[in-house]
Amino acid sequence: MTALLLTLLTPLIGGLALFLVRALAPAGWLNLAVSGLTLLGSLWLAWTVAQVEVIAGLGFRVDAFNVYLIVLTAFVGLTTAIFSRPYMQYVQASGRISVLNLRLYHSLYQAFMLTMLVALTTDNLGVLWVAVEGATLATVLLVSLYRTPEAVEAAWKYFILCGVGIALALFGTVLTYFAAQLVLADTEAGLTWSVLHAHAAALDPTVMRIAFVFLLVGYGTKVGLVPMHQWLPDAHSEGPTPMSAVLSGLLLNVALYAVVRLKMLVDGSLAATDTPHLAGALLMGFGLVSFMVAALFLHRQRDIKRLFSYSSIEHMGLMTFAFGLGGPLATFGALLHMLVHSLTKSAIFVTVGHATHLAGTQSIERIRGLIRTQPTIGWSLLFGVVAIAGFPPFGVFTSEFLLLTATMQTHPWLTLVLLSGLAIAFAGLFRHLHPMVYGTAPDGQAPVTANLLPVFVHLGLVLWLGLAIPDFLAHWLNRATALIAGGGVL
Repeated sequence: MTALLLTLLTPLIGGLALFLVRALAPAGWLNLAVSGLTLLGSLWLAWTVAQVEVIAGLGFRVDAFNVYLIVLTAFVGLTTAIFSRPYMQYVQASGRISVLNLRLYHSLYQAFMLTMLVALTTDNLGVLWVAVEGATLATVLLVSLYRTPEAVEAAWKYFILCGVGIALALFGTVLTYFAAQLVLADTEAGLTWSVLHAHAAALDPTVMRIAFVFLLVGYGTKVGLVPMHQWLPDAHSEGPTPMSAVLSGLLLNVALYAVVRLKMLVDGSLAATDTPHLAGALLMGFGLVSFMVAALFLHRQRDIKRLFSYSSIEHMGLMTFAFGLGGPLATFGALLHMLVHSLTKSAIFVTVGHATHLAGTQSIERIRGLIRTQPTIGWSLLFGVVAIAGFPPFGVFTSEFLLLTATMQTHPWLTLVLLSGLAIAFAGLFRHLHPMVYGTAPDGQAPVTANLLPVFVHLGLVLWLGLAIPDFLAHWLNRATALIAGGGVL
C-alpha cells in the first residue's frame, strides 16, 4: 500500500504546494518534479502488482487492468509537464494568461492528475463517480484559463454537457447499488466493485440493463462518444495545449476504463438471460457510430486542434467497439490501442503546440511549410500523423490489425465498415497534413524554441511497440485480457 499512497499523495500535496508558489520559474520545475515522483510511485506500484497480482485495501484495488493505465497516466503526465514548463512561460510572456492564472494552472494540473489516478485505483463505484466529476471540474477551469469569450463559452459547454452526462452516470450508479441491496447482506459493500463482481450472477438483470444504459451514456459523454461528443472539439481548441495532451491522452481512457469495469458487472448479471451480450452490443453500436462520424468530420475541420480532437473521438470509438466486440483478441487489441493512442496523440498535441507557436495561429489554412521553416517540428508532425493513421511499423497498426482480425473472426460483415472508416480518416488527416508540412511557408515565419523531447520519446515507444511488445507489458495486457474477457491471448 505504500506505493499506492505515494502515487496518490504526491499529486495531492504537490497541487496544494504549487498554488502557494508565487515565482513562475520554480513552479514549472516543481510541477515537473511532482510528476516525476508520481511516476516513480506508479512504477513501484506496478512492480508490486507484478509480484502479488492484486493490491486491495483502504477502499482501493489495483490489478492487471488498471495498473498499466496508472503507469501510463503518470508517464504522460510527466512528459507533458516537461513540455508544459517552457510552453506556459511563453504563453504568460505573450500576455495570454496572468501570473495568478499560471499559478492556478500548475495547481489544477496536479489536481487533474490526482482525480484520474483516484478513478483508476478506487474499488468503490461511488468514489469512481466522484473522481470523474472532480476531473470534470478541474478540466472546466483549465479550459477557461485564457479567459477569452471563446474559452469561457467552451468551458460552459463542457460543464453543461459533461454535467448532464455525469448526472446520468450517478443515476446508473444508484440503480447498481439498488440491485446490490437485493442480494448482499452487507449493505456497506453495495458499491464495492470487487464484491459486486463476485456476486454479478445474482444481480437483477432487468435493473442492471437499465443501469448500464445510464452508465454508458453518462461516462460515454466523457469518452467522447457520438452524439455526446460536442464538448470535446471546443475544449481542445480553446484550452491550453498541454491540457489537450492530457485530456486526449488520459482522461478519455479513464472514462472508457469506467465503462469497461461496469460492463464486466452487467455481463455477469446477464450471462444466464436471453440477452447475454446486450452491453457488448451497445458498446459496438456507440463505438462504430462514433468512429464513422468522427472520420467524416475530419474532412471539415479548419482548426488544427479541433482536427486532432476528432481524431481522438475516432480512436475512442474504435476502442469502444473493440471492448464491445469482446473475446480475448479484441480485448487485447483494445488495451494495446489505449496505450499507443495515448502516447501518439499526446505527442501530436505537443507538436501542434509548437506548430501554432511557429505560425502564430491555430488555423490550418495559415499553418504552412513547417518542414522548411523548422524541420524538427515538421517531421515530428508528419511522423505523429503517420503513426496515428495506423501505418506500419508503429504500434497503432498492430492494435488495429488485431481488432480487424477479431472482427473478421466474429463479425466479418463489419470488416468492410471498419476498413472504410480507416480509409476515410486517413484521407481526412493527410489532406490537411500535406500543405501544413510541405506547403510554401508564409513570409516572416521564423523558427521558435521547441522542446520536442516528449515527442521523440513517445513516438519511439510507439515504434517499439509496433515492432515487438516487451514481455512484461505482454504479461500485463494478457492478465488484463483474462480478467475482462475470461481468457488470454498469449
